[in-house]
Amino acid sequence: MLRVRLLECLAADQARLRQVASADLGAAVPSCPDWTVADLVRHVAVVYLHKVECMRTGRIPPSWPPELSAEEPLALLDRACLALRAEFDSRDPAALAPTWYDPDQTVGFWLRRMAQETVIHRVDAELATAQPVAEIPADLAADGIDELLRILLGYGTRRWPEDFTDVLPDPAIQVLATAGPASWLVRLGPDGATVASDRASVARAGAAVPVQNGRPDAAPVRKPAGAAGGRASGAGDGPPAEVGPAATISASPERLLLWLWRRSADHAVSWAGDRAAIERLRLALAPATR
Repeated sequence: MLRVRLLECLAADQARLRQVASADLGAAVPSCPDWTVADLVRHVAVVYLHKVECMRTGRIPPSWPPELSAEEPLALLDRACLALRAEFDSRDPAALAPTWYDPDQTVGFWLRRMAQETVIHRVDAELATAQPVAEIPADLAADGIDELLRILLGYGTRRWPEDFTDVLPDPAIQVLATAGPASWLVRLGPDGATVASDRASVARAGAAVPVQNGRPDAAPVRKPAGAAGGRASGAGDGPPAEVGPAATISASPERLLLWLWRRSADHAVSWAGDRAAIERLRLALAPATR
């Protein structure tokens, strides 16, 4: 996604998060056990300030977080939003900035990550306060699926293998996920996760989503580039599989994103094939979405 579009989505979700959270800071957050909305707001603010520090100093803070308990949650969020936006406005996305993702040490990585962090926690606040879940734009949702599968899961299993030891299957399985024209072939095995995806189709998913009854609905299943022997592109991609997927899941980008993040019910997506393989994918995603 382009810088201007990510900034636009980030600003919209920040505003919606604040609006929703102010309705009931004491409400429990069902998607984040043991948190109240106040805890959620404080978490987002602290994450923002951490990224500000990374960009300002050019290093990962050795000790974090600082003492911030005296600040009221919404005031802290306001301060953090302004500081984060100031950093993004003053820096080129290609400028160097330390991140935990070795292949991308740029400001652009943090811009994408914060846009995706914010939309998911905005949904958390909406669920907690029983307010309508605002629509997630298709381009942001498709980008979020790609980030989650290729980076948080695919790269995560190699960067922090100890976190995934108990959730990776042996022997390996494959699940095909589709959202509009975009598709991801996820291979899960004892050695980690690899994800084959066609980056061009991911970009197209934000512009062409099937609509039924006035709302994007489940999309038809398509094979990704690379699933039948072609080369796939993108960080976290793996070699094409010799055997077809054990199961498929499909939905609009918004519905698939929320399902992968466990922010929606099981029936929010369409599926076919081995249900155990689908459950194993969700199990493997748990360490990646904490």
